[in-house]
Amino acid sequence: MDKARYDVVVVGGGAAGLSAALVLGRARRRVAVVDGGAPRNAPAAHMHGFLSRDGMPPADLLSVGRDEADAYGVEFIVGQVVSVEPGFSVTLADGEALETRRLLIATGATDEFPTIPGLEQRWGKDFLHCPYCHGWEVRDQPLGVLGTNTNSVDHAQLIRQWSDDLIFFTHTYDLTEPERAQLEARDIRVVDGEVRGLVVEDDRLRGVVLGDGRTVERTALFVRPEIRPRPGGLLEQLDCHTDDLGFVRVDSAGKTSATGVWAAGNAANPRAQVITAAGEGSTAAISINADLVEEDARNACQAASKAGPRQSEKEAK
Repeated sequence: MDKARYDVVVVGGGAAGLSAALVLGRARRRVAVVDGGAPRNAPAAHMHGFLSRDGMPPADLLSVGRDEADAYGVEFIVGQVVSVEPGFSVTLADGEALETRRLLIATGATDEFPTIPGLEQRWGKDFLHCPYCHGWEVRDQPLGVLGTNTNSVDHAQLIRQWSDDLIFFTHTYDLTEPERAQLEARDIRVVDGEVRGLVVEDDRLRGVVLGDGRTVERTALFVRPEIRPRPGGLLEQLDCHTDDLGFVRVDSAGKTSATGVWAAGNAANPRAQVITAAGEGSTAAISINADLVEEDARNACQAASKAGPRQSEKEAK
């Protein structure tokens, strides 16, 4: 089967991937975006903190982004990349094969939640992680923070900015006495005991159920989730250097340790919000295009050298 040939294949069609595709399309590069259609922020009704797009549904942003990139000839392929070979030869799950000169990984990340019944179904609604994304919408309400790891206490101190009525549920976290004192100093109540469930009425969180049967009224619950890169093995296949959590290491332009491979957004930066990911995608695209221009110049010089003197030079002689 003949392989379609591209200047750049972008793996992942979120904010980072679409932003990169837009820049590269405008640079007159042949670009393909391969995306499986499962963005990290899909459960959220709106996104916030994106200048000129505050409150816009995430799906609408992606739809507009695809339309804009499409206007510059960017191609979109619904699918999943299963293997990448040096060169780069990219194989999709359905067997389709692509060849590309450069590769941008923008596959995002996933969030790992505590195993509490009903919790995942509330994700992005009233079970939240980012106060900059959702804090304003639940301001001054009875809020909670779930203790799961060493970052949970700092998270509670941050959430306190949005509400005076805040409870820290210790859950599975062994709260130290200094941490307890810090929380209480800012009027953050501490409730000990493991959380076992939620009370949801009319599709809204009403309370948090503890293991001893108590129900504590809350209208939103925050957590600092464990964030992991999306599985798939592409980074391993490409032999990219990663950190201890598996996120790919990049330089300031998004370039990885593997020749011809860039990464942007949550694939490299787990804390990147939508606007940050879009900016990183743009930065990576400019770096990729510059790298392609250098290669184009080298190839042109080699071709000219093999062809010998130009006709005008021959006539001059």
